[in-house]
Amino acid sequence: MNRLHTKETKKINNLAGVGNRSNSPLPTTSKNYITPGGYARLKEEFLWLMNKERPEVTAVVSWAAGNGDRSENGDYIYGKKRLREIDKRIRFLTKQLDMAVIVDPTTPREDKTQIFFGATVTFSFQEGRKKTISIVGIDEIDTAKGYISWISPMAQALTKARQGDIVNLHTPRGFKKIKILKVMYKSIQIEPFRITAKQ
Repeated sequence: MNRLHTKETKKINNLAGVGNRSNSPLPTTSKNYITPGGYARLKEEFLWLMNKERPEVTAVVSWAAGNGDRSENGDYIYGKKRLREIDKRIRFLTKQLDMAVIVDPTTPREDKTQIFFGATVTFSFQEGRKKTISIVGIDEIDTAKGYISWISPMAQALTKARQGDIVNLHTPRGFKKIKILKVMYKSIQIEPFRITAKQ
């Protein structure tokens, strides 16, 4: 049996959202809007934890428990800690998947110029700077790609506005006017779930 290492525990912490966001910012009665790609990624992670990671860690804990004194048994202590973290992440994923409402941005719409979940929007600030964002689910945020959550202040300011509108965006420095230049509904590419190699 391989010994469990703290680097592996750190990996599970990242998966579980420990130190990041382990609880959903959505109210318990709210829907979790998500793109098809985002839903697939959450489902893949859930299945990997349930069918592979958790059984493997459980086997190590069982093996370690049979090695005598548990209070000084590193495999047992780290294994139990990892199981708690895995179970916490599984509970979180279960809630997110149960509340999920899958919205495909490519579905034809009556008004393609009005902004809703799944829209890709190009807008400009008063000083002329342009920016393009896509409105996605809370589990799909990727600021490097311009993917923002549908519950973010910017998405809330843009929602229901139309191409050509000027809206007020509340920022820590006050209100900024932004002009909506273009609204598109296209496929939003979400990175698939990837298992980090054990170190």
